[in-house]
Amino acid sequence: MSKNHIQKKPFKSIKLSLLSSAIALAVSGQVVAQEQTEEESYIESITVTATKRAQVIYEVPIAMSAFNGDALAAQGITDLTDVGKFVPNLNVTGFSAGHTSSANPFIRGIGLQDHLITTDPGVSVYVDGVYLGRQVGQNWNLNNIERIEVLRGPQGTLYGRNSIGGAINIITKQPDEVAVTTIGVELGTRGRKKADLFLNRELSPALSFNLNAGFNARDGLGEFINVPDAEYDVGETQEFYGRLSVRYATNDDFSLVLTADHNDGEGGLRPYQTLIDEVPTGAYYTGMRFGAPLPSGPLRNSDTTQDPYDSASGAKEVTTVSNQASGISLTADWNWSDTLSSRAIVSKRSSEYKAGLDDDGTNFFLDQFPERGDADQTSIEFQLNGYVGEVDFVSGVYWFSEEGSNLQSEGSAFNAGPNLLDLDQKTTSQAIFANLGYEVNDDLRVSGGLRYSKDKKEASADVGIGPVFAEDSWSEVSFDLSANYTLENGLNVYGSIQNGYQSGQFPARPYCLFGDITCFVASENITAINYEVGLKGMVTNNFSMSIALFNTEFDDLPYQVSTTAEGGFNTTNLVVAQTSRGVEWESTWNATDNFKLHTSFGYIDVDVDEQDGVKPVAPLTPEVTASISPSYEFELENGANVVTRVDYSYRGEMYGEPTSDPGRLTEIDSRELVNFTVSYSPASEDWTLSLYGRNIFDERYDNARLNTGDYILQVLSNDASEFGLRYRMTF
Repeated sequence: MSKNHIQKKPFKSIKLSLLSSAIALAVSGQVVAQEQTEEESYIESITVTATKRAQVIYEVPIAMSAFNGDALAAQGITDLTDVGKFVPNLNVTGFSAGHTSSANPFIRGIGLQDHLITTDPGVSVYVDGVYLGRQVGQNWNLNNIERIEVLRGPQGTLYGRNSIGGAINIITKQPDEVAVTTIGVELGTRGRKKADLFLNRELSPALSFNLNAGFNARDGLGEFINVPDAEYDVGETQEFYGRLSVRYATNDDFSLVLTADHNDGEGGLRPYQTLIDEVPTGAYYTGMRFGAPLPSGPLRNSDTTQDPYDSASGAKEVTTVSNQASGISLTADWNWSDTLSSRAIVSKRSSEYKAGLDDDGTNFFLDQFPERGDADQTSIEFQLNGYVGEVDFVSGVYWFSEEGSNLQSEGSAFNAGPNLLDLDQKTTSQAIFANLGYEVNDDLRVSGGLRYSKDKKEASADVGIGPVFAEDSWSEVSFDLSANYTLENGLNVYGSIQNGYQSGQFPARPYCLFGDITCFVASENITAINYEVGLKGMVTNNFSMSIALFNTEFDDLPYQVSTTAEGGFNTTNLVVAQTSRGVEWESTWNATDNFKLHTSFGYIDVDVDEQDGVKPVAPLTPEVTASISPSYEFELENGANVVTRVDYSYRGEMYGEPTSDPGRLTEIDSRELVNFTVSYSPASEDWTLSLYGRNIFDERYDNARLNTGDYILQVLSNDASEFGLRYRMTF
């Protein structure tokens, strides 16, 4: 097979030199710290709500990372993809029918392999306690953020059925009495234009609000060479977004927060390339586009483009992608007494997208699949939390409903082949949960929890012989046990057993041969159990760290495997047993009052049981993840402040789909990304001007690879180098 490669940039040695310089800087900083006679600096501990109770991060008996809003701004983190570059054993990828707005997190080898309505994510994402059921078309702009928590490992007791890999908890800034206005503007290469506004005001002693709104746009990386009237270039994006929260609190014991958000995005298809091995066209030719050429023989790589970031597709229907999402939520908090409180969260959300791929990647009308999808969800959660003597508890009930659909081939009037993607699904989920903690003494705390979940799915699909209807239901009891002990030096050692659950799922693209409708049957319950020990805390007053060792066992885990069928794909569930084990490290070192170093490292070994002579692998899961982020701050003679920062991120080799067969060519190369920021703030501290660079060595890498049986879809990153200025003013 002939294979296209993206040319490697001649910066490998430069990047390694930069990393070496960062390490050398860290070593020199240590020498300075040893010689320092001034008062040593301290690290502020972050308070988190990962266990739905406020705790200092070092006291939480799970492996987790946390970013506060100031840290996000300092690193230039603007979306979930950026977060995925700095957390151990976290990889955030974008695929989803070529859409540019998707962000699919994989934690410890578990994530979302397919965006379709019948496929549930293995990592749950929450915004202010509201679960986001779908991860295409959502508002991922991370402005107005108080904190982001990344919880690694199954979180089935407190976070529910779709958290067998972990959970990401996004907490926004809540309205309060402090009058704040923040304006941000960003201009850079590749046509970057971004502006956002944050406004917080008190209207009366009982009423306050905040508003976050913005616009973000970026040019593309290539052209649609056979669609001269394409509205956007390949990879071009633009989005408007806004979020309004209103808080009503008559006293300290009762509050209501009403929040509404909306985003509207549009742009060009995500860059991708089709790698072809002389595919015969007769078996897959489905019609002729008016004015499109007929293939004269087998398809070849020369029928695509020389530049992989250009597109040779002649299908205008797939050149434009769009996404919209909106939601409204109401959160009510009551403090009934000093030891008892409750919370209710009611939410309704909707999202929709338009995308699709031209799978053959040529100007011939063979495998064009424009696609539309939508989802509407409603959720209600009620919590009762408090203390009884030395026992603290978190308890609640939860109800969730989602209706959604995916439709393919809409707009392909000349496509005479069957429509193999017409999916509809309704999901209903109910749960009751409780978690108890007991302070044995000042140093030892033990906790345990249970959650009972019941789920039902009703689905229909066009399987090549007409619509087929099916339904199934599942139930499961999840549990967790943990203990953490504070050592004499202040470090916290913990051990935990975490259990997770996910309901079964129907195949994403079923194709029933000879009328055998058993192809549209849901898989069994997915269960996970995680054994973990860790150590975290302040080693000294200027050095904090956390280390975790884990072993996770998964049963009945479905891998999505696609093959070519006439008129489209046939995607089936390959059900496997999987064991994941590894280690995770994070540290922050304030070497001096001016120099800080943050590091992370993750290693994971994933073993999947052999199935029918095939040895699957965990898709989109690098064996090694690492980051190093040195920053140096100094003051000028006029009192102005300058902060310089470098962020290096590494993600090792991985596979784009569950097979490691060398002949399928789905291995993804490792990648190294380097960002920098130089920020200047005057003595007044009212504004900051930053010079930034993202992916400064222009590392081009694959987001995913998919073997269709005839050719390889090489989904490319939309993350090219960018340099610019960022201005932020608060008053």
